[in-house]
Amino acid sequence: QVQLVESGGGLVQPGGSLRLSCVASGFTFSNYAMSWYRQAPGKERELVAGISTSGRSTNYAESVKGRFTISRDNAENTVYLQMNSLKPEDTAVYSCYARRRTGTAEYWGQGTQVTVSS
Repeated sequence: QVQLVESGGGLVQPGGSLRLSCVASGFTFSNYAMSWYRQAPGKERELVAGISTSGRSTNYAESVKGRFTISRDNAENTVYLQMNSLKPEDTAVYSCYARRRTGTAEYWGQGTQVTVSS
């Protein structure tokens, strides 16, 4: 049974930090590129950050560059998103996404709420 389980969301003040985790099970994690997406109320889902299967290549949305860092631990089947200098506009549901390097298999997590407010 494939599962992607996110955790680490919550309420944080502007300027604060959070670290999101996404634990994968039911598939060979190291064969999948991983990404974090977010969706704010009334807005379309957007890509926040992505990381290659090995972890050597990453990409970020312009709005989070220099503030967010994506990483992965293939031994622990986990992908992380370290979020620093958070802003109210970062408020959204954050979901992790797995896409197989070859083929079309893809999976989504349920999401975790991040709220940035004073």
